[in-house]
Amino acid sequence: MIQEYYLNKLKALPEWLRQFGGLVIVTLIIILSFVVLNNIFGEGDDLVKRMKIEEDRIAEERKLNELISSLPSGILVTFDGTDHHRLSDDVYEKVCKATKLIPQRAIMGANFLNFRAHEIYTINGNKIDDTFVKWDKEKNKCLAGFTVSGKNVGVDEKIAVTGEALSFLSTGIDTRVYYIKNF
Repeated sequence: MIQEYYLNKLKALPEWLRQFGGLVIVTLIIILSFVVLNNIFGEGDDLVKRMKIEEDRIAEERKLNELISSLPSGILVTFDGTDHHRLSDDVYEKVCKATKLIPQRAIMGANFLNFRAHEIYTINGNKIDDTFVKWDKEKNKCLAGFTVSGKNVGVDEKIAVTGEALSFLSTGIDTRVYYIKNF
């Protein structure tokens, strides 16, 4: 009986008021749904931190890409005495941080100075496990290297070859390690 009374009162309201009330109720249901879902699946501060780190990484990468595109194409060296473009210490660090590639030419040159690495590289079918180019803050040098292993041919040995990247090859699109001086 009470339900019918209130139902009749609602029906007696003007149409525009009933539609507005329905709109308010639907809006509240949607907002509450998002609040509940955010509490269940939301990552809040952690997500914001990760997004900030990614934005910083992208901004840094853009700066490095601008640097790479401004460099002359060809061999870039860190020392005097050649006809190639010499890098200043500051640019040397930036080029090192921007470089991701070590071509086979540089790997083979470093392999010849480490006979066991060359031997494993040859018997495993010229397979490189990992390469890296990183800036050493303590020594103010660009380190480049790679690891080879003979796991795929039954040799249980892994050798890391590391050295100073003394020169780079600039293609205008990217930079690559051109020469690795072994330690």
